[in-house]
Amino acid sequence: MRLSQGREQPLTIHHLNQLLLVCSVVLLVAVVAVRISSRSGLPSLLIYMGIGIAIGQDGIGDISYDNAALTQVIGYAALVVILAEGGLGTKWAEAKPALSAASTLALAGVAVSVGVTASAAHFLVGLEWRQALIIGAVVSSTDAAAVFSVLRRIPLPSRVTGTLEAESGFNDAPVVILVVALSAAGPVEHWYVLLGEILLELAIGAAIGLTVGWLGAWGLRHVALPASGLYPIAVMAIAVAAYAVGATAHGSGFLAVYLASMVLGNAKLPHWPATRGFAEGLGWIAQIGMFVLLGLLVTPHELGDDFVPALLIGLALTLVARPLSVVVCLTPFRVPWREQVLMSWAGLRGAVPIILATIPMVQGIAGSERIFNIVFVLVVVYTLVQGPTLPWVAGKLRLGEDSGAADLGIESAPLERLRGHLLSVAIPDGSKMHGVEVGELRLPAGAAVTLVVREGTSFVPLPSTTLRHGDELLVVATDPVRDAAERRLRAVGRGGKLAGWLGTDGSQAGR
Repeated sequence: MRLSQGREQPLTIHHLNQLLLVCSVVLLVAVVAVRISSRSGLPSLLIYMGIGIAIGQDGIGDISYDNAALTQVIGYAALVVILAEGGLGTKWAEAKPALSAASTLALAGVAVSVGVTASAAHFLVGLEWRQALIIGAVVSSTDAAAVFSVLRRIPLPSRVTGTLEAESGFNDAPVVILVVALSAAGPVEHWYVLLGEILLELAIGAAIGLTVGWLGAWGLRHVALPASGLYPIAVMAIAVAAYAVGATAHGSGFLAVYLASMVLGNAKLPHWPATRGFAEGLGWIAQIGMFVLLGLLVTPHELGDDFVPALLIGLALTLVARPLSVVVCLTPFRVPWREQVLMSWAGLRGAVPIILATIPMVQGIAGSERIFNIVFVLVVVYTLVQGPTLPWVAGKLRLGEDSGAADLGIESAPLERLRGHLLSVAIPDGSKMHGVEVGELRLPAGAAVTLVVREGTSFVPLPSTTLRHGDELLVVATDPVRDAAERRLRAVGRGGKLAGWLGTDGSQAGR
């Protein structure tokens, strides 16, 4: 099988059958690899790229693939889905306090990182300044997929998690603009002109993302769709539309999709657990497809000459550029030094730098193949080092945090003609709603527990019915008290029957 930029051959049913078989086997292997990754601590992205290398021209599959332009397009599309999934899962309560620090780290931090890394590439490796600046820009963006997947398995303080997640969602936008500008034909414009263009594109993308997200959330909350399965599709369509509108308006589409998804993810939309699961599944498919394709694009036997240069540039990035950018950007926000050390080590790279490295290849920049090889080796080596050791570093810094009481899973379905909502509430292990009587929930007038499902049996509860872990409740609430009922349920889940007396507030509960 050959996938390249050569003369196209007509696609037949036989070719389609082969392609479907290869894709299904790759997906199944990748799904199994997630379990291996969770047990070993090895980042799953490396396993996916390993699959691509294994089925490539230097591996057992003998698939020849060298289409950098197609890889760039598919990589952009996958990144849109990954950013949308990450935005939907970002809790506004965690991101809001860290917003200023994350924005500074995504802008000024990138500038510091580009300068230091480019200097190392020029003086230590001998690359000319244009190539060095491209490498510095390419590797200065933390990878959203890597950060989201690793951090959500490590219990860290909310400020650390919020800053790192928001930074990874924000910093793709300025880096993409910078790499495109450096890879364009002709000399680069004055730095202040380039800075102005970056800020303008970010402003346009932010405005469009917030607007599209707000309009989409308003529409989904006021229109009852005929099937619950349509809500996840609508949410992802709105998120992708934010990217398309932002990019078409010459703004940052990546920032637009992330902000629109964050608005949607915190808007208490109907059938939210189903929507979240659907988005997470699409995110996994995007990651798998992107990393496997990147593994196919690389030619392993050509990487040997660029191994040492990649290590030197990676050392400068990991031990100098990233810590310096964190110190410069976060010290004014009075972030404790232990958190700064952890965020310095948690600047994970992944598929995004490798995708960005295809931009100079498509533009025909001299030495672009070497840039791609250096970036590929750097990402693989330092992801192998940073990803598995991040929990250990967090433990040494004493920054692990107990997850506390488990949050309730609440799914809402609109009852349009009845002017109400049906809330499906799952009580997980660790929830402090365990042992609370139905009457002690003290739901607002207009809301009531109508059914309890326990161990496969459903019954109408009495006020004296005691709730247990594993119970599922059906709560009917009228439109005016729907939000108040959900806040009260989350508050009891976190603080028990004395939630009101203890000051526990469910308004900031995670989704």
